[in-house]
Amino acid sequence: MSVERILLTNDDGVDAVGLRALYDALAADYDVVTVAPTGDRSSIGRAISADVEVAEHELGYAVDGTPVDCVVAGLDELVPDADLVVAGCNEGANLGAYTLGRSGTVSAAVEGAFFGVPGIAASMYVPGGDDWRQRELPPASFAHAVRATRFLVDEGDAAGVFERADYLNVNAPIAEPAEVDGGREAAADERRVDPAPMRVTTPSEWYGMEASSDGNGGVAISDPIWGRMTPADVPDPVGTDRRAVVDGEVSVSPLSVPHAAEPDAGLDELAKRYGTNGGNGE
Repeated sequence: MSVERILLTNDDGVDAVGLRALYDALAADYDVVTVAPTGDRSSIGRAISADVEVAEHELGYAVDGTPVDCVVAGLDELVPDADLVVAGCNEGANLGAYTLGRSGTVSAAVEGAFFGVPGIAASMYVPGGDDWRQRELPPASFAHAVRATRFLVDEGDAAGVFERADYLNVNAPIAEPAEVDGGREAAADERRVDPAPMRVTTPSEWYGMEASSDGNGGVAISDPIWGRMTPADVPDPVGTDRRAVVDGEVSVSPLSVPHAAEPDAGLDELAKRYGTNGGNGE
């Protein structure tokens, strides 16, 4: 497989800064067709619609639906000859095994893999605890993510990466304005930023989601990991995706679909008993 045509999507919306940063970097040498949601569809996972509205956009197509809608519509109708799905660049990291099914960015790459098209899900860690979503980020902030994604698109096929992995979950540190010539006015040009080291990782298995009652019939759900994203506090060892990003590295996790089945889960005997006693457990 050689990469010539790329389906670009995301879950932040077709006009998101991170998507445009990737488009500009990839379109210089590849035929890039964007098929992305009309608006923010973050954390929607692999939700899919029965039908969607599609409109032409200067970068390709805007779809009134989910990231998975975009990939299905793209690969089966709008861009059926795409060689690669690139999802992102997401504003906010997608780290840890428990985020893989939740993230619209990652889910887009997963959906592509079921079509037999490899993918790269690209996300950028934005520091700031629970307030990181309040930041308005310029294209320059995505420079590490853009550089890493472009490198993997350029080199991954020749290295045989996509013969052994269905998709790559890439998480990069933010490039703060001080790192980039021109500060906030600079474009997301990887040549203007010293590259962050790249580490091959596995998704962290740490899980700490919390829920608390407000006493009035409501429950607040939160992820405490965002308050522990420092080298001293992060609960993950070297070699995991989250640790890599905290250490200022680009994390690349090679992953596969479908989810693995466990052939010896002790169910064979139960299945036999179910067939002989009507399934009543006696």
